[in-house]
Formats: sequence, C-alpha cells, structure tokens
Amino acid sequence: MKTATMNKKASPNKGKKRVTFVCKAEPGSEVYLAGDFNDWNPEKRRLSDKEGDGRFTATMLLPAGTYEYKFIINGQWSIDPECEEWVPNKMGSLNSIVRI
Repeated sequence: MKTATMNKKASPNKGKKRVTFVCKAEPGSEVYLAGDFNDWNPEKRRLSDKEGDGRFTATMLLPAGTYEYKFIINGQWSIDPECEEWVPNKMGSLNSIVRI
C-alpha cells in the first residue's frame, strides 16, 4: 500500500506576532515608524490615520525579540510617549523599546 506524502512548506510568518504601533499626532500629519526591524529607514513604514482623528497606526508581523524604534512625525524623530521603556541611543537621545 502506498502512502501519500505532503510537501509541507514552512510558513514565512511562523513564530511571528502581530504588533500594532499607535502614535497620536495632529490629523493630516505624516507619521512613519523606524526601528531596528526596518534598518531605521524613516520612510519605509508609514502609519495611517484611518479615522482622521490623529490616531496613526501600523501593524507588523515580528519574530520574538526586543526591538528599538521611534516615530517620525512631520520629519521630527520622537519617542513613543505611551511606551514605558526606553534606552539611550548613539545620537544622545532615547529609543522606545517593544518586547515580543
């Protein structure tokens, strides 16, 4: 008797968690997210304000780990004021921390 074998491919999202970043800013602002998860690219991940109320969000799938990040609001780098944990960075300011 022959048995069928299934070719199981590993899911690229396996082990990743959905993380939503939220930033409050003036409606109409340009808000981006930069961190060590996207090589600190200040234009790679734009947040959206779907309701037009100044609550900007972006959701990402990230593997378990600790990540440093900042928001860029209208060109100004900013920590996440809702975050409870920060670390000093090489620029003499702080980075927000998210643990997954």
